[in-house]
Amino acid sequence: MFELSSLKRVILGNEAIALASLSAGVGIATGYPGTPSTEIIETLSKYKIYVEWSVNEKVAFETAYGAAISGAYALTAMKHVGLNVASDPLMSSSYTGVEGALVIVSADDPSMWSSQNEQDNRYYGLHALIPVIEPYDPQSAHDLTIEAFKLSSKVKHPVILRTTTRIGHVRGPVELKPPSKPVLGKLIKDPKKYVLVPENARRNRLEQIRRWERIKNEIENLNEFIDNGSRDLIIASGISFAYVMDAIKETNVKANILRISTPVPIPKNLILKAVNEAERVLIVEEGEPIVEMEVKDLLYDEGIRVELHGKDLISRIGEMTLDKIYYAFSKFFNLDIIPNYLELPEEIPPRPPALCPGCPHRSSFVDLKKAIVMASFKPEETFISGDIGCYTLGLLPPFDAQDSSTDMGSSIGIANGVYRATGKIPIAVIGDSTFFHSGISALANAVYNKTPMLVLILDNRATAMTGQQPSPSKDIDIGEVAKGLGVKYVKYIDPFDTTSSIKTLSEALRWVNSNKEPAVVIAKRACALLVTDVIKEDELPKASVNLDKCTGCSICYDYFTCPAIIPRSDKKAEIDVYTCIGCGACIPICPFKAISLVGKKPDKWDELWLG
Repeated sequence: MFELSSLKRVILGNEAIALASLSAGVGIATGYPGTPSTEIIETLSKYKIYVEWSVNEKVAFETAYGAAISGAYALTAMKHVGLNVASDPLMSSSYTGVEGALVIVSADDPSMWSSQNEQDNRYYGLHALIPVIEPYDPQSAHDLTIEAFKLSSKVKHPVILRTTTRIGHVRGPVELKPPSKPVLGKLIKDPKKYVLVPENARRNRLEQIRRWERIKNEIENLNEFIDNGSRDLIIASGISFAYVMDAIKETNVKANILRISTPVPIPKNLILKAVNEAERVLIVEEGEPIVEMEVKDLLYDEGIRVELHGKDLISRIGEMTLDKIYYAFSKFFNLDIIPNYLELPEEIPPRPPALCPGCPHRSSFVDLKKAIVMASFKPEETFISGDIGCYTLGLLPPFDAQDSSTDMGSSIGIANGVYRATGKIPIAVIGDSTFFHSGISALANAVYNKTPMLVLILDNRATAMTGQQPSPSKDIDIGEVAKGLGVKYVKYIDPFDTTSSIKTLSEALRWVNSNKEPAVVIAKRACALLVTDVIKEDELPKASVNLDKCTGCSICYDYFTCPAIIPRSDKKAEIDVYTCIGCGACIPICPFKAISLVGKKPDKWDELWLG
């Protein structure tokens, strides 16, 4: 925890946003874990305000929105695709406005480092008429978060703070502002404003447009024009500004710079001033041509004709890099800089991600593949509909156990469509947190429409992919939820109990085939990291290979693929004691009983895994 005073710290951009929220007076903070946004809520949870990991982004948004329409200062944080889930209340919040302040952090992920797409959420600002503020480094993330709260409170309108992976996950020196007293609300009953029946919504629409016009004036001073006495102008938005400044130092080009911190709406007066002094304009922005389109629209309306370049020189694919800036500079300034500045890295060996040692999902996938065959299903004709989480790695060999994975909760819905189109019984694989996020409604649909499918819910008691945030499954029994929805076949398995697990899964598949209804099997075993967070390294038991019994069959390292099991030169297996956590999952995998545990199980060992 940081001592919040006027001092400088080297911190993550996400931490800078969280601490700035405290400085602005945030009273309620909500979110759903999702890289690259997670550290914002994790940081805020250390302080004495109300902080909530909600079951999904829509609920997180609505919680913060409800607080803001009651006069509180509220923040909700999510990754870019999470805002898709929250887009329904997002659009309505722009119609009603707020009484306090509402800041929506959308953490975008250009280049898709941990996401299924790289959508540019500045579009949401244009679509919803919500201003978008975009920082360019950790210090600006801190300062502009405070400005976002000020703007929202002043105009009584939600504000989007759009960050990216390179903003949220880079560390830099940040001059912290001291905290303020959290701003909470009071009960406000105004149904003519907040009940969006058509009559009220039409009136709100007029107020929304009035607020939007005011916002256009309010954002001008959040942007900066740097006049270097040049007839060339570079307009740079967000993190692109930082790259542009680095490139200018390296290339010694001379140009005026217009830093855009409000890509939606653009600062009209400042842009006209800057362009009127220019003969040529280069617009540098990461992702989609949002600023470029707005600038072109403005200049056309004003009758201004100037040579303008943007996405014709800078790709809209992937995140901004210095290489992209150098390429644009070489074309725009007619410089021969590419051979001098672009250094291609040497070939880097591929390092595909892998499930952690002790991950129960590895055993679940092994058990599932065996159960499919035991149930007399043909693997090549069995569609496994996956979902978003650690278990998406089931896509990789040797598991080959994910035929689709597109969005949170999609596994059950897509499985429904696959069955309706093919008549083949599918398997939906979904995690516990994802089930509560958006799988419940899909399961209700499967029950209601009597869709025959096996739903395998991997309950590792955590939102593990984003850092072991708590999951509702710790307090809400998934099996009881499934029964409450009308699922007739509900069973639990321990994926490490291989024989029983395979038997239950195969029985479930046969039941689905006979009854033509959905069945649910819950694989319950904790995320290995939850266990190793409690047990000290020197207290962990370790697996050991009896080399006299080992035949070098390679099943444990080629088929089970635990990172702690490595092949020797003679193809026999050995255990990396520094990686092994002593979970014992590999023991039943060996057909020759060559693996055993060495050492005493720590206290509460079984309780930590299964409790």
